Amino acid sequence: MDQANLDGKQAAEPRKPDLPKPLSRIRRYCLSALGVSLALGVALLLHRFHFGNVEVPLLLFAVAVAAWYEGVGAAVLAWALSCIGFDYFFVEPIYSFAVAPSEIPYFVVFALFAALVTWFSTVRRRVERQLLQARDDLEKRSAELAASNKELEAFAYSISHDLRAPLRHMSGFSELLQKNSAQVLDAKSKRYIGVILESAKKMGALIDDLLSFSRIGRAETNKTAVNLGQLVEEALAEVRRDLGDRKIVWEVDKLPAAYGDRAMLRLVLVNLISNAVKFTRTRTPAEIQIGQTPATDDQVVIFVRDNGVGFDMKYVGKLFGVFQRLHSGDAFEGTGIGLATVQRIAHRHGGRAWGEGAVDQGATFYLSISKSKQN
Repeated sequence: MDQANLDGKQAAEPRKPDLPKPLSRIRRYCLSALGVSLALGVALLLHRFHFGNVEVPLLLFAVAVAAWYEGVGAAVLAWALSCIGFDYFFVEPIYSFAVAPSEIPYFVVFALFAALVTWFSTVRRRVERQLLQARDDLEKRSAELAASNKELEAFAYSISHDLRAPLRHMSGFSELLQKNSAQVLDAKSKRYIGVILESAKKMGALIDDLLSFSRIGRAETNKTAVNLGQLVEEALAEVRRDLGDRKIVWEVDKLPAAYGDRAMLRLVLVNLISNAVKFTRTRTPAEIQIGQTPATDDQVVIFVRDNGVGFDMKYVGKLFGVFQRLHSGDAFEGTGIGLATVQRIAHRHGGRAWGEGAVDQGATFYLSISKSKQN
């Protein structure tokens, strides 16, 4: 078993609730009686020194402690003993179990209040036990989910890495066949080889994106103060290298500083800007705006808006899924992993990514990230 699975299973083991461990029945009842006896002793001692009206809170406290630490049976015993002790020592006539008519309401109120404390403490103990159990179940499921995610990421990384060698062989031998046998191949065979090479190229791009997506999930975030304006300029410089003679009207607003992993945020901007460039290919001129929306106290929200082909909002839930595409590969190239990577990086920064658009009316993609280290 690998270390990731071992760590996941260890983390998934439920913890015992942080409540006092149950005592044996005899021990619980003995402690309950001892608690009431101590409360009565302290009350009588204080009465001797002329401190009055202390018996009620002391006895109620003894009942509450019994209910909380020793369970229902011990709490009932504590309630009964408290009522007997209260009647015998503090209700007229003193040192008798008889109750004077004038003292009956006083005694009944004490008995009812003690019963209420017993019930409340018992219910509270049960509720807290249930909450602790629910917390443990949630932590167990979270640990299991984290372990499953690690396994999936390791699986994706392994599969993608292992696919590279056979893909290189397929591409390399196809190129050799195309080069060395060009004179004996007819047009149809040459087209077949061309399709193989093109498919190998697409699969190579897909593997690269899948590996990048997997690394994002495992990489540590090195968060620092980031100048988003400068980061946008760097991303634009990278994207513009592949634009050729395309005419694009750029509008870049002044952007604030943020707090995050510089390399990851740069990848987000490259992905969003590249998407805008790709989906405005049919527009002349293409218009792309990079700006910010009014920020909250702890979040910066930036956007990339274009006048491209847009998308139908009823499919917006698919935008950030792995391998999800709303346009055919023949119309617009891509692997369907770019926006999933954007969303993952946003989550790693305590924010989120979302999109808005309409068919043939362009699209806007938003990213929210923390303003400062404290957030």
